[in-house]
Amino acid sequence: MQSLENILDTDLIATQAVRDIATSAQQVGAKRDTREIQESVWKILNPFIAIDQAGDAVGRGNKKVFEEIGREFARFFSTCLHDEMFDVGKIGRFCDELRPGDPPDGQRYLSQAFPRYYQSFFEDDAKKRAELYLLANIEIGFHEQTRLQPEIAEALNAAITDYRQFTHLLIKIIFPSRGWPTLVQRLLIRLLGRLKPFDAAINTLIATARQKARLVITEHLMTISLPHERLQLGKDLNAEFPVSLKEIANPDLRALLERIDPTPNSLHETGAVDWADLPDRLHFIVDLFRCYQESQDLFEPPFTPEQVTTLKSGHLPVGQL
Repeated sequence: MQSLENILDTDLIATQAVRDIATSAQQVGAKRDTREIQESVWKILNPFIAIDQAGDAVGRGNKKVFEEIGREFARFFSTCLHDEMFDVGKIGRFCDELRPGDPPDGQRYLSQAFPRYYQSFFEDDAKKRAELYLLANIEIGFHEQTRLQPEIAEALNAAITDYRQFTHLLIKIIFPSRGWPTLVQRLLIRLLGRLKPFDAAINTLIATARQKARLVITEHLMTISLPHERLQLGKDLNAEFPVSLKEIANPDLRALLERIDPTPNSLHETGAVDWADLPDRLHFIVDLFRCYQESQDLFEPPFTPEQVTTLKSGHLPVGQL
């Protein structure tokens, strides 16, 4: 975590906020000098830089979305997967059970994606079929990531403490209590609004720390493990589009890519600078889907039969997961 501490220690906004905290604290009676108060601020802030909390929160968000989308895929497989002829009524009835409207509450993109999967079953042209797959995958991903947005933002912001925790500890240190008269003095100061500059400076520091923490998490900790490589989400993809997807003909797919891919037909700037930023995240995901759609190793079973048995028993399997 030294990298985040160094970033904050040299960030102009963060360092000015720390100076403002010290100045405003002295204005309302803090007896410590400026250097002591600034050292106290950094001393309190550092233990709250808990980057590993982000992974747990993202996992909870993923579970929420997988429960929703996994259910719909299971329903689709059981009702439509083995059809030998296109049945417009059946796929229509399937989509009727999906909620109308846009995400996060609506399931419009799911109701568009599943008919495309269904249509691909009966498409003989390989390129058209590949584009239907990609379009459906992106629509599923768009729905998923929009649904996940609150949890992802919360997860990456969870790396830094909230304002109330930080303020409580800081006040205890720079306004040490000497019995009930000190407590009464603190209460009067707050009631009279004299801590507003102090509060504002703390809010600025916390907001800056959270923003910098998101950048560090994205650059160093956010990864995707594929069978034969590990992708860092903050770096540009080092891959190629398959031949069938180098040029896009499907008009719906072209329109969607124009909307959410700021570097069309290119992997330039695909790395997500801030994973909590939805457009930034979607840019990476869209090109990830397009590059790896036909990678055969992704069609291999993710778990061994023994691991599946262990998972079904409610336990965590051993070995690579």
